[in-house]
Amino acid sequence: MITVLLADDQGLVRIGLRALVESEDDLAVVGEAADGLSVVELARRERPDVVLMDVRMPGIDGIEATRRIVADPELAGTRVIVLTTFELDEYVFDALRHGASGFLTKDTRPAELLRAIRLVAEGEALLSPSVTRRVVREFATRPARVPRPHPRLGTLTDREREVVGLVGEGLSNVEIAERLVVSPATARTHVSRAMVKLGARDRAQLVVFAYQSGLVQA
Repeated sequence: MITVLLADDQGLVRIGLRALVESEDDLAVVGEAADGLSVVELARRERPDVVLMDVRMPGIDGIEATRRIVADPELAGTRVIVLTTFELDEYVFDALRHGASGFLTKDTRPAELLRAIRLVAEGEALLSPSVTRRVVREFATRPARVPRPHPRLGTLTDREREVVGLVGEGLSNVEIAERLVVSPATARTHVSRAMVKLGARDRAQLVVFAYQSGLVQA
């Protein structure tokens, strides 16, 4: 059973999400929160597999709540999907930088949201290539952007550095394989090794490391 915590300041939204999640045999809602502080407290008490996190909430916002959840060692198994009406690059980047495993807008189709919960619960990242590329375009071209290389960047091989850059561009393992003319299994291995070496929580965090280390070409 995959346990889900709902965080949104609108009661009607929470009712709709609960009805959707609980319509599935393998999913269960373990709590609801209407503000950022409450969702952090509930997460610590219930230790859900996945948190559906709104961005704009009273108290602390969803980005700060995400940061606190991800930073808590006792919540290492909890993943956060940021769910908002605002598909803005700034929110996407902040959500990822603070440890979110995915980002969806509230007009996402129900089937896609359910799929997202399951994927993230399994440790996968949920970040569409189109969203990733918009973030790259926005942040990689800012004049004030100064690369901050990951302290373990030097442990990567040249090929692993190349692969991390491609992950940052939003490419899937299959697309990376095509770009580098290798098998998808080989691409997957390079991604996995890079994640281990950099201590990346998931693929979404690898994207952030790629931005910060200057591995993504604008």
